[in-house]
Amino acid sequence: MAIGKNKRLTKSKKGGKKKAVDPFLKKEWYKLIAPSIFAKKECGKTIITKTQGQKIASDGLKGRVVELSLADLNDNEAMAYRKIKLCVEDVQGYNCLLNFHGMDMTRDKLCSLIKKKQSIIEANVDARTTDGYIVRLFCIAFTKKQDDQLKETCYAKSAKVRSIRTKMINAMSTLAGKGDLKTLVKALIAGTTGEEIEKEASSIFPIKDCYIRKVKVIKKPKFDVTALMEWHTDEGQDVGQNVAPAIPEETVAGSGGRL
Repeated sequence: MAIGKNKRLTKSKKGGKKKAVDPFLKKEWYKLIAPSIFAKKECGKTIITKTQGQKIASDGLKGRVVELSLADLNDNEAMAYRKIKLCVEDVQGYNCLLNFHGMDMTRDKLCSLIKKKQSIIEANVDARTTDGYIVRLFCIAFTKKQDDQLKETCYAKSAKVRSIRTKMINAMSTLAGKGDLKTLVKALIAGTTGEEIEKEASSIFPIKDCYIRKVKVIKKPKFDVTALMEWHTDEGQDVGQNVAPAIPEETVAGSGGRL
């Protein structure tokens, strides 16, 4: 085609340059409200595009998963190796109500536990809580040297590893099955389960650094606002102090008037 014949290539007035609009002008911020079992309720903020037509902002927020450090949630630096996943279940005004979604361990903590000349014992189990949640729990432990041991290595035989793994599965199943999800999360935050497993397994082979490494919520029951609000009711209410029992005063028989 000869140059200059097609005039539309040189003179394109239609569809000129659009004005650059800041995308953040169409956004709005929502507060993230953590469950009452954690010390810090308002744990962060999230952003989303404002409601436009049939695209409602609250629908886009539901189902979002946020990952937070347990050290920030409970103001306890000792638990910095724990990561908590919380899921947005409901939106009330500009508040996003979160619910427990999972738990994990930081990579640096896990790498610090893994060493040479010892065996790693891992187990996982799917368990159902009393309120209908199905959770998958992962446990990890390491063998340790016996008292006054001269041998450098402390490898466990496969039969003993299987026995310890069975103990782990039983302990995790009992922990999840004896209460609802809220009770389970409280037990996981306390972190006493690993010590209990260590005591039980000590008769088979001495182990150390036993942790519930990871927790996943596999299946949730049907959404219930009442059940969600139970997670967000303030547990730190001032219920007053215990009053000492009243001590009965000794009275003189027949002393009706003033002595």
